[in-house]
Amino acid sequence: MFASIKNIISEIVGQEVVLELPKNKDFGHIATPIAFSLAKIKKLPPTQIAQEICAKLESKAEFSKVSQVNGYINLTLSAEFFHHCIQSAFENTLTQKKSQQEKILLEYVSANPTGPLHIGHARGAVYGDSLKRVGEYLGKNITTEYYINDAGAQMDKLAYSLALSGLRILDASPLPQILLEAEEAGETYKGEYIAKAAQDAISHFGKDFFLLKNIISNLEQLRDFGKNLMLEIIKTDLERLHICFDNFVSEKSLYTQWENTLKELKSNNGVYDKDSKIWLKSSQFGDEKDRVVVRENGEPTYLAGDIIYHRYKYKRGFDRLINIWGADHHGYIPRVKASMEFLGFDSSRLEVLLAQMVSLLKEGKPYKMSKRAGNFILIGEVLDEISADELRFVFLTKKPDTHLEFDIDMLSKEDASNPIFYINYANARIHTMCAKSSLSEGEILSAKLESSQEGKENSDIMELAFLALLLPRIAEMAYEERSLQKICEYLKNLSSAYHGFYNATKILGSKNEAIYLKISKLVSLSITQGLSLLGIKAKTKM
Repeated sequence: MFASIKNIISEIVGQEVVLELPKNKDFGHIATPIAFSLAKIKKLPPTQIAQEICAKLESKAEFSKVSQVNGYINLTLSAEFFHHCIQSAFENTLTQKKSQQEKILLEYVSANPTGPLHIGHARGAVYGDSLKRVGEYLGKNITTEYYINDAGAQMDKLAYSLALSGLRILDASPLPQILLEAEEAGETYKGEYIAKAAQDAISHFGKDFFLLKNIISNLEQLRDFGKNLMLEIIKTDLERLHICFDNFVSEKSLYTQWENTLKELKSNNGVYDKDSKIWLKSSQFGDEKDRVVVRENGEPTYLAGDIIYHRYKYKRGFDRLINIWGADHHGYIPRVKASMEFLGFDSSRLEVLLAQMVSLLKEGKPYKMSKRAGNFILIGEVLDEISADELRFVFLTKKPDTHLEFDIDMLSKEDASNPIFYINYANARIHTMCAKSSLSEGEILSAKLESSQEGKENSDIMELAFLALLLPRIAEMAYEERSLQKICEYLKNLSSAYHGFYNATKILGSKNEAIYLKISKLVSLSITQGLSLLGIKAKTKM
């Protein structure tokens, strides 16, 4: 709908136009401020230009009314154009063909494989998956990726944790000093999931594997076992959230590329030696100071892993890279971008979105921390209480870089205060009503809006049709602005408008039953597709 109107006006004025939704419905369905842009070029008053454009638009069958107010061109869509748009909506899914013009790599979650996902991880996961769904709906060519941080100190910490827990399960004594020292220094993970994983390791390797004389030499095997086990737990949690990835990339496997990466950084004057360390000149690209990439002992830092990985991303020929990171990684943005510039890549092609943590309540009080995780709220335990659909919707009601607090008890309410219930109720209402109608599917879908029909009911049904047809435009705005909450707001508004129409209008048995049911089915189509973009399956029964 928006694309058609935009093309009509663009052909007349000879340039791209911006379309807006008037705040005052009396002004029409759509407005454009194009006259103001042309006024600067033609050196004429915007009102004069707007009048000239209006004169050319008046003959177009797509509009029943064209006017200008203070330079703004206001357009009221015709019943004939509505009919065309409605038919198009029913005849296809409105999904564009996948574009081959731009290849996008979307990386998100990438939580350390050292334990189950917690509620903070889940927010970025849901946002990333929904961004992919919306992008693909708009025809974007998106590949999703999970970066497995399986190198570095956190993996040693996991191995120590499993070794200690396994030895304690077996009542081994005395425990190796290196493990006790790690525990005392806080270099081990706590929680029931570690004990369970250690028991799984005993079952897998056998008790002899954990004997005191063997366990230290077996730490590497234990590290790999623990990583694979935790990764399977993470994948299971993601599947419960309806999330899957195209690729999983191991940090450890990429370290074979570090020597060549460092050589390139040196040849491009991106690093220097100081205090027996190698430093990245990240301050040249907006970082508050330069950063160490190789320690005194010759070991690369955590930042080095990010540099290798992003070099690998660029090398694979993606046109745009989108990362979704936790808010605590904010400082890494200028460092990684600086390293890409030194490696000869355009850092503007890298976009980093940040996800803030979530405050979860139950009965108005902080949600109880998980014993299994030690000091986190596990996503798996939350999903035992509420559905993935409910959780996904709540997570997407706000931009990810803003704080989110919600009480899970809100999701048990069956009224307008529970948005996912309210939206599903509208959809279920439509399905129930269509099932009760004596009209056939063909009779309903062949019904046509008539411009000759007058009165408030006709005005309301056209407004409802207009709102239902806005989904592609809302999806486009949500994707371009990375503001997926716009889809949540749209679905709430559409459902509210439908509930209002349903309560004020006799539908079944009325002379306009066919067209009312057709527009109702259009609303259902938009609700179903809109929820699908959020990774949620619409309900047809309540």
